[in-house]
Amino acid sequence: MADQRRDASGEAADREPGGVPGRGGTAGRGQTNAEAVAQTDTDAVAEVAAVWEALVATARRTVADGLVVGTSGNVSARVGDLVLVTPSGVPYDRLTPADLTGVDLTGRQVLGSLVPTSELPMHLAVYRTTDARAVVHTHAVHATAVSTLVTELPPVHYMAGALGGTVRVAPYATYGSDQLADHMLGALAGRSGCLLRNHGTITYGADLDQAYDRTAQLEWMCRLWLAASSVPGLTPSLLTEAQVAEAGARLKGYGQRR
Repeated sequence: MADQRRDASGEAADREPGGVPGRGGTAGRGQTNAEAVAQTDTDAVAEVAAVWEALVATARRTVADGLVVGTSGNVSARVGDLVLVTPSGVPYDRLTPADLTGVDLTGRQVLGSLVPTSELPMHLAVYRTTDARAVVHTHAVHATAVSTLVTELPPVHYMAGALGGTVRVAPYATYGSDQLADHMLGALAGRSGCLLRNHGTITYGADLDQAYDRTAQLEWMCRLWLAASSVPGLTPSLLTEAQVAEAGARLKGYGQRR
């Protein structure tokens, strides 16, 4: 049952446990307040369960597509003020609905008994400073290789526009540290993805599919640049900032309308 608080008018307003916002505090026609609150609870629980299922599927996809080895990397999704996140050190193929793990925006665990990912500071930093609804972090091999070579990924392809512009490399800091989260935020300014020096990638999006797609595109661009730059005697042609920006504007309207 949701706990209740009083709003400015003195009316009871519902708030879901675990930071999941209620879906309205007024009962429908022919429905008591208690029934309305119970329905809100049911809807919230169902939404969290559905997002957790999608999160686990995304985490498993990072392994299947070679972006993650073992339990490296992590995935999260935001539902209201609740952040669902993969737990630390648990193989993704073993995760079940019973392993649901969630924290609030301060990092306080409110769902589950498994310890959240050690990279929680990065995930929370993204949610506190952007409109992200999902975050994907990987140790993709080509992207990690590029992170050791340059301070930003050379713009060899217009898909850089989908991430907001030329992809930057955040300076190295120990994994799981607040310092790494700070470095990441600097590299993400005006971007929806960046590389982490000697570490990997992080991207975010409006949902898990978009966050994952941005990670996959970033890894592909890194692989492309490594391949092109390895040809002896030749140097890859690069796009200008204006060309990347133009592509980014066009990509905002790409795909089907729903």
